[in-house]
Amino acid sequence: MPHLHIEYTDNLSGLNERELMRELNAVICAHPTVSDEADVKSRIARLSSYYIGNQPENRGFVHVLLQLMAGRSEQAKKEMSEGLAAVLRRVVPQAEGIMVQLSVDVADMDKATYFKGRL
Repeated sequence: MPHLHIEYTDNLSGLNERELMRELNAVICAHPTVSDEADVKSRIARLSSYYIGNQPENRGFVHVLLQLMAGRSEQAKKEMSEGLAAVLRRVVPQAEGIMVQLSVDVADMDKATYFKGRL
């Protein structure tokens, strides 16, 4: 933990996945509540099956879910969310003729049930 789950629609063909993950990770790794940069894990999924509203043509999205171990302050979570949103606004290309929605959600993970180990 923290875990970053990134989803985006396949009509955003100009999106550089590696750059996006690198930039998002940098925001989380730099936050003072994150003590070990090796704990930050990202994955990205390009979605080919999606439906947006009632008129899905020419619409797309990028959504980031940040999962954190429970216990961080609302202020810390807000800082991370805002930092991730700033990356999305900077890195996600504006696709020609497509309305792109950007979103970030921060969720707590339960300390009692979360397992983490290293080999």
